[in-house]
Amino acid sequence: MTTATLDRSLVERLVRSALIERLAANGHPTANGRAGAPQLVVNISARHCHVTQEDLERLFGKGRQLTPFKPLYQDGFFAAEESVTIIGPRHRMIPNLRILGPCRDHSQVELAFTDAISLGLEVPVRRSGDHRDSPGCYLLGPAGMIELPRGVIRHERHVHMGPADAAHFGVKDGDRLNLRVVSSCGAVLEDLLCRMAPTSKLEVHLDTDEGNAVDLPRATRVELFR
Repeated sequence: MTTATLDRSLVERLVRSALIERLAANGHPTANGRAGAPQLVVNISARHCHVTQEDLERLFGKGRQLTPFKPLYQDGFFAAEESVTIIGPRHRMIPNLRILGPCRDHSQVELAFTDAISLGLEVPVRRSGDHRDSPGCYLLGPAGMIELPRGVIRHERHVHMGPADAAHFGVKDGDRLNLRVVSSCGAVLEDLLCRMAPTSKLEVHLDTDEGNAVDLPRATRVELFR
């Protein structure tokens, strides 16, 4: 078969298959589930922050743009080279808090409970953008410091999915699914928030506490179910 005879759908399937194999080889658990199920990737989302363009310039200087360091699994999103220091009560701090891009319309910090405890903060479990009853912090960059009056949360475990994935699992945006992890200390994590968007790929995000608890890097199988 020549390149000229390859149709677009076949090329996309071949590329996606190669990507899944590469992710698995690099320690990212994947699963086919039952026959015909969409490919699932489960990743650990370490502590990080999102910032507005205005806050980015206050932290790094006028006109600063985020510099992509590493692409994330979801298309169009990346870990930036820029990082800040987060400062909590009684001047407790964590340096090298990575900024994820692109810039957003709100600034937000996402921590695991272990991170929050080390900072002396009590953080609620919230979906992104829901800052109700959440504490604030200071963010320190090379050009300045900003105060967030609120917006420090533990981002609840969730699954990104596109319309075809949502149809396969019989869910819609805002519904819940469960995740089974098979490993040396496997477990079922309940009530993952479904976040459906037209261009999203099927991917579960756990924080570092959750990923470590189930030994995710050495998991042999992961499965979403209702």
